[in-house]
Amino acid sequence: MPLPDDEVESVRQVVSALRTSLEERPTRYVELSARTNFSFLRGASRPEDLVRKAKNLGYDALAITDTDGMYGMVRAWLEAKKVGLRLIVGCELTVEDGSTVTVYVENSAGYTNLCKILTLSHARHKKGEAGIPLADLCAHAEGLWALVFFPYEGAREIAAAFGARASMAIHMHKDGRDRARFAQAEDAARTVGLSLCATGRVLFAEPADKPVLDVLHCIREGTTLDAAGRDLLPNAEAHLRSDEEMVKLFGNHPAWIARSRTIADACRFSLSELRYDFPSHDPADPRHPNVRLAELSWAGAESRYAASGGVPESVRAQIEKELALIAKLDVAPYFLSVHEIIQMARRRDILCQGRGSAANSAVCFALGITAVDPARTNLLFERFLSAERHEPPDIDVDFEHERREEVIQDIYAKYGRDKAAMVSEVICYRGKSALREVGKVFGFSLEQIDRLSNLVSYWDSVGSVSEKRLREHGFDPDDGRVQNTLALSKRIQGFPRHLSIHVGGFVLSARPLTDVAPVEPATMPGRTVIPWDKDDMDALGFFKVDVLGLGMLTAIRKAMDAIVGGNPEKLSAIDRLARIPAEDPAVYDALCNADTVGVFQIESRAQMAMLPRLRPRKFYDLVVQVAIVRPGPIQGGMVHPYLRRRNGEEAVDPPHRILQPILERTLGVPLFQEQVMQIAIVGAGYTGGEADQLRRDMAAWRKNGNLARHKDRLRQGFRERGISEAFSERLYTQIQGFGEYGFPESHAASFALLVYASSWLKLHEPAAFAAALVNSQPMGFYSPSTLLQDAQRHGVTVKPIAIEASQWDLHLEDATTIRLGFRLVKSLGEEAGQRIEQARARAPFSSLEDLATRAALNRGELSALAEAGAISSLVGGGAGDAAAAEPANRRQAIWRAHAPREDSGLFRGMTLDSAVPQLAEPSRAEQLVLDYARTGVSVGDHPMKIARAQLGARVKRAKDLLMAPKGMRVEVAGMVICRQRPATASGVVFMTLEDETGFINLVLWARTFEALHRVATTASLVRVKGKVDRSDIPVTNAGSAMPTATIHVIVESMVPLSTSPDTPRRRRRAVATGEAKMAEVQGEIGEALPSMSRDFH
Repeated sequence: MPLPDDEVESVRQVVSALRTSLEERPTRYVELSARTNFSFLRGASRPEDLVRKAKNLGYDALAITDTDGMYGMVRAWLEAKKVGLRLIVGCELTVEDGSTVTVYVENSAGYTNLCKILTLSHARHKKGEAGIPLADLCAHAEGLWALVFFPYEGAREIAAAFGARASMAIHMHKDGRDRARFAQAEDAARTVGLSLCATGRVLFAEPADKPVLDVLHCIREGTTLDAAGRDLLPNAEAHLRSDEEMVKLFGNHPAWIARSRTIADACRFSLSELRYDFPSHDPADPRHPNVRLAELSWAGAESRYAASGGVPESVRAQIEKELALIAKLDVAPYFLSVHEIIQMARRRDILCQGRGSAANSAVCFALGITAVDPARTNLLFERFLSAERHEPPDIDVDFEHERREEVIQDIYAKYGRDKAAMVSEVICYRGKSALREVGKVFGFSLEQIDRLSNLVSYWDSVGSVSEKRLREHGFDPDDGRVQNTLALSKRIQGFPRHLSIHVGGFVLSARPLTDVAPVEPATMPGRTVIPWDKDDMDALGFFKVDVLGLGMLTAIRKAMDAIVGGNPEKLSAIDRLARIPAEDPAVYDALCNADTVGVFQIESRAQMAMLPRLRPRKFYDLVVQVAIVRPGPIQGGMVHPYLRRRNGEEAVDPPHRILQPILERTLGVPLFQEQVMQIAIVGAGYTGGEADQLRRDMAAWRKNGNLARHKDRLRQGFRERGISEAFSERLYTQIQGFGEYGFPESHAASFALLVYASSWLKLHEPAAFAAALVNSQPMGFYSPSTLLQDAQRHGVTVKPIAIEASQWDLHLEDATTIRLGFRLVKSLGEEAGQRIEQARARAPFSSLEDLATRAALNRGELSALAEAGAISSLVGGGAGDAAAAEPANRRQAIWRAHAPREDSGLFRGMTLDSAVPQLAEPSRAEQLVLDYARTGVSVGDHPMKIARAQLGARVKRAKDLLMAPKGMRVEVAGMVICRQRPATASGVVFMTLEDETGFINLVLWARTFEALHRVATTASLVRVKGKVDRSDIPVTNAGSAMPTATIHVIVESMVPLSTSPDTPRRRRRAVATGEAKMAEVQGEIGEALPSMSRDFH
């Protein structure tokens, strides 16, 4: 007879309560020894994977014990909070006698002691190594529990220092040594007086992870799987096992199991207990930080607006609002510290500028931190700081990248090395590096490893490798070794390789940082780091100041310094930058023409394609230009509506009059994050903090799905205010696009200032700008060769490196002439370059031997200069421009640089008077290869100039495409200078070729790229067949009739360029005219020419 419904429901509730009770019941055993992949090649599972596995196995707690650090602890803690598992903070320490001791944190005092132990253990060793003296470990035992692994001679000292909080660990891995290990551990524990504790000695989460650990072991030891032999684990018993399994495994020793529970119950410290304090007290200034900040802000605002009649009322109200919120959140010390860092740079005359969401702040503008005037922009402070957001503000400041170190050392000097440290960055295995390392482990030859790494591009994952691609690169897809290499490379993609320094994140503390975090010395002298990345810092609530290096600021500074006529008024760099004339129509003409090679932020292929369509005519257009070529606007379907409205093809019709002020400047189309937030506030009734949460949710909507909760709220709010349902749906789609990457308007406005400055310098001072760009490398989209070729097309004369005229940097000989510098010569260091300049200042060099002696150059440095063509004049019978001595003396110079020296080696004391052989002059092709291989630059030649004679008229030049109609089939050829596959392009790859007349933009659809993968990713010179695609845009509102076409070649086929004659008729003519030998040498260029491409994703 069935039970009544109410009794059935009662039974269900009882069963559910019983299940919940069983799930929440503490396990008898707790795993206290678990390494993650943040033990750097000593653990094979991610912290999150171990935590989830422990939760799935029914554990209520888990200890993460990585070796010599807490590198993955924050990630594990976040995952543990998410799944409802208590994380025990621990660490496996290396003692200097070579043994290990694992410690666990009981309370805050124990955590501080662990931080101090880790700081000491790394301070005395080179990066990547650690070791703590036993005495120092014992001296910091308070608040820690210890687990020693047998055999360990220091067990007595540990027992004495830790007392009842010390135990001896025992594990069972079924490796044939368990019985002996048990007996010895029991004897040792009894002798020393320690309790035994069962552990799993976990190295990975699942048994299937064991091959990953084997590979990581071989990478760490620099060996192969074949050679590793018995060094590898004999089985997969080091995986995380359940409470039931462990209890059964140690069935005869229940006390050992119980000990793990005792330790786990005692060690209840959580990272959520950390209390971090930002520096707030300046001994030299007794005023409260809020008072100091208010006084500095008002003084700065008066100075900023002095020339325009005073602070506008709107700005004054905004400053008052911001100061009130800053005081409420108690973050005034943070603003004061950033202001002080800006002043450090100003005192040294270093260009700097704040960016990012901080540019939404009127206080930041008043303090001189940012350069975006709130009176001229529609900024939203809540994008930067809000009462609802319980986290510290985040201000990013860019500095000249070559002088940033001066500011960094000033920060250390002011706050003290014990209270300041940089944030770490975790360097992980990517496709190429994973394939290389795993390929070595499987015993592939170096040549095969090179081919393996070429299977993927910089933007690819190992999972994208197809059988066709494998065959193209000479691998058998059915070969077991190849299959295992791919499978295990895919497994370790994303695994941490090592720690590096974050690009600029600084953590400052009111008390010694070792109270709240370990501190390690960085590889770079004079720097220390906290071994957590920026996301870890955010999760822990640490205040981070980003002291970033920006190459364009360096380049702008150097360009202003190089301008002929100098700086007679001795103005500061920031004042000279401010004097660049605003809103120059000629600058906008150049931008409409996409003449932006080297220009900040708008030099990419996609930006160049957009410029003739958007046709900027004023500063705000540059703000839009910077932001519109981003995944957010593209995937949100915002680009085309904006362009149609800008070109008068579509009416500018705001969705509702209350949204008009928000969308007016972007023609009714939301392009910026701040606009979405303002629409939510004005159109749907959100508070500022709620709107900021919307921004956060849309940034992570693919990851956590939290964006969905806003859909109905937005729809209802819009409906109540009379905004159409259609707009609500369209906006929601656009918001999802922003989740891929939408630019804040404040950030775009900050960058637009540098876009304009660099555009003005390129137009009006092309020689100074080009030289500055090359002198500021590495930076930007293009190589020095491309930058200098572009300068030559703009009327700049470029002279080669010459021993009698060059300096270390490129310099201007007059307003339109650049002399190349020694910095371009590979294998020639700056010290050698300075020695050359100093010796030459005393007297000109009379010979190669004189140069070598007085500049103290070794044979390698001489050879580098000779191959670069810099010292040809010294073997040509007298001084003079090196160009005049080329090419006759270049090979002689190389010979002489490599010749035996009378003052060294076997020939010491002998007279070497044998005649120098008369060597044939190098061909144009050989000189070109030498130029690119040794300097990356060729002044008077280009590979395509040499190749052009053999290609025939059917192979079009870049300038020929300007008149090519859409759909025309063409052949083109050139040197690959850039490859890019944006995440928003659905697998489409964009390539840029350079020939002797300009650039050729190629589009490879995903299927085409896969078919042409090898040549598209490895060839330096290519020949392409394809179809012209162009978009000719009618001129409606541009200031002048600029060329308004964007031209691409849709690739159908691509082959490496061979410069040898390609038809029987041409071959016969080459023989008849004596060009055959030259063509034979030219045919080597494609193989000998180093890659000049910069690849992006």
